Amino acid sequence: MMRTLTVELGERSYPIHIGAGLLERGELWRPRLRGRQVMVVTNEVVGPLCLDRLRPALQGLQVETVVLPDGEATKTLDTVAGIVDRLMAARFARDCALVALGGGVVGDITGFAAAIYQRGVDFVQVPTTLLAQVDSSVGGKTGVNHPLGKNMIGAFHQPRAVIADIATLDTLPDRELRAGIAEVVKYGLIRDAEFFAWLEARMDDLLAREREATAEAVERSCRNKAEVVAADEREAGQRALLNLGHTFGHAIETGLGYGVWLHGEAVAAGMCMAARLSERLGWLPAAERVRIESLVERAGLPTAPPPELGPERLLELMAVDKKVQRGRLRLVLLRAIGAAVVTADFDPAALRAELAAGAAAA
Repeated sequence: MMRTLTVELGERSYPIHIGAGLLERGELWRPRLRGRQVMVVTNEVVGPLCLDRLRPALQGLQVETVVLPDGEATKTLDTVAGIVDRLMAARFARDCALVALGGGVVGDITGFAAAIYQRGVDFVQVPTTLLAQVDSSVGGKTGVNHPLGKNMIGAFHQPRAVIADIATLDTLPDRELRAGIAEVVKYGLIRDAEFFAWLEARMDDLLAREREATAEAVERSCRNKAEVVAADEREAGQRALLNLGHTFGHAIETGLGYGVWLHGEAVAAGMCMAARLSERLGWLPAAERVRIESLVERAGLPTAPPPELGPERLLELMAVDKKVQRGRLRLVLLRAIGAAVVTADFDPAALRAELAAGAAAA
């Protein structure tokens, strides 16, 4: 059974379709495109698994395909320039469309290329990892990394549709599945305590890829994100809550080198660091911090930063964060499970103590 949500953005509203066997169903997204030229961007892992399934949806169109290397190291301006080169060489017009077939890296790169080609063309997200289905494919954040900071170059550019085919998760490596679960847990922590309790009850089913539980987790995650994006598309306020764990996590990814830890792994550790800091500040009850760390551990994810990144290095990297304003670092912290805040009003000594303790624990 297919589930459909809508990201409500007026004339730019778009559907999120969730279900098994959706790749072949071009009727879900083709009517939303303006022209007949389509470029599919995928990678060397997803392409052999999914391109043939997508082809029926592309019949009658002028199709170009770009196959990228796999991994976070691909997420660069040079890769985007290569996609633009292909668009230009094929003489793709302003009514063309790009299709992002892959995980979050492919989606971010493709969306950014669509945002800048001829000042913005259509694109469709076809996410094939759990992390992309519940997070990066929804909301219009696109971009690439810089050696000094993750996702520092990009644009807001909303897709025309999101096609989340949960059958693509059948071939997802266990490590990638667990990384995606980190972003699912995030929604429970920031605004949906009932969902967090559901995850405590159904975590084993998610790890076992049980279809009904997976569809429910994807739908509830997307519903939470769609509501936040509709209220704050360009992160002027509450959308920043979606970055719980990300300031810590991005520092880990940048410090280790992109791709050493998966994004979801770094975010998982970052969420636990935020929870422990919240407890240090007297905001989060110890019992709730224990629930958070327990659920993250059950998902097979790290709860502490890697030991090779000490407190000073983490602080240095965290200073290069999009939430820094007027020289002050803002963090997403927890008042309770389901109640997050964005704040610069915390004791810097408590942050340093948490970074030191986290490094020691690792």
